[in-house]
Amino acid sequence: MTEALYLDNPYLELAEATVTAVGTDGGLYVDRAIFYPQGGGQPGDRGSIEWGTGFRTNIKNSMYSADRSSIILVPESGQELPQFGQTIIQRLDWARRHALMRMHTAMHLLSVVLPYPVTGGQVGVEEGRLDFDLPEGETVDRASATDALNALIRADHAVTTEWITDAELAENPALVKTMKVKPPTGAGRVRLVRIGTDVDLQPCGGTHVKSTGEIGEVQIAKIENKGRLNRRVRLRFAPATEAA
Repeated sequence: MTEALYLDNPYLELAEATVTAVGTDGGLYVDRAIFYPQGGGQPGDRGSIEWGTGFRTNIKNSMYSADRSSIILVPESGQELPQFGQTIIQRLDWARRHALMRMHTAMHLLSVVLPYPVTGGQVGVEEGRLDFDLPEGETVDRASATDALNALIRADHAVTTEWITDAELAENPALVKTMKVKPPTGAGRVRLVRIGTDVDLQPCGGTHVKSTGEIGEVQIAKIENKGRLNRRVRLRFAPATEAA
């Protein structure tokens, strides 16, 4: 099994690991990982590894093994690969990861501003989206929703994590906001992400910033009709403004 270092410290940019297997497709199984494996609407991390006497291999993606017990680093094609048992140094593409962390936390806040069931979503570096199941006839005012979202960001609420058992989650189904994607259970416990004291609490295995103020200003760029009850809300970081 892979120890997921990003769960306890999403700000870790560098870490040592051991290659536990090399797949037939070149995928590198490791005993511990700072790379988030794609899933839950968040892309897999990218970066590089260093090994041997000066070897460097670019990592274009990271993903779970079929049984979700291991994290696989997916190298770019045509590169030298370390072998089983070799020690490697993982280097994260931190700028990309940090943008994903900021966006992911902003999307949790969006689900607070728009308190409707979530039917889908995708975290992106420049844009994220959430799909909401809105009651018939209900509309969303883009400007007021953007203002409410930025007010929560500026309040600089702490973002923390905690764990509950599978049984506790089953007893509190309202914690799950997503209609189609359920949090993984079966391991005995589920990770929750909390924003502030009582702003938001929901199951999530992704990476987040430590406080909402770190997100920066955002804007709801577009609201699209994707079906009779489905509204797609696209979220982007606001353009940086130059100081006078």
